[in-house]
Amino acid sequence: MRRTAPLSVRAYRPTDLDCVIAIFVGAIREVAARDYDAAQIEGWAEVDRQRWAVRRLSRPTWIALFGQKPVGFSDLEPDGHLDMMFVHPDHQGVGVASALLAAVEAAAGAQGLPRIFTEASITAKPFFARRGFSVLGPQLVGAPGLQLMNFRMEKRLV
Repeated sequence: MRRTAPLSVRAYRPTDLDCVIAIFVGAIREVAARDYDAAQIEGWAEVDRQRWAVRRLSRPTWIALFGQKPVGFSDLEPDGHLDMMFVHPDHQGVGVASALLAAVEAAAGAQGLPRIFTEASITAKPFFARRGFSVLGPQLVGAPGLQLMNFRMEKRLV
């Protein structure tokens, strides 16, 4: 997809809720689907809008935009946990996740956090590995009968 507007990152606003949900669901259904089966994708893509509204406001969250169009988001919990990073399927591989990670790393550094850690999907693992994260180990997460493989990863900042 051709980009004519500049990429920027800004703080999440409550009015971004529907956009981040759409990015999340689209990324799972269209991108992660190459690494997980249909039942896993459907279970993972379920969203409780009210819980999401609370969750997004409970921690710093950043939105990546091309012009005014939201194309990705990420967050950071106080202990250095990067819980979510998702990029819209139409904007993969063009620097969106890198820009979001830079915002997360800057915030973590400003807070004096010694590391950032995440649970990266099979799909996201190569991205994080290329950006200096090391694999601590694989794990299965989710409810019995609907488990997903992901990888505990961390990046030391100091």
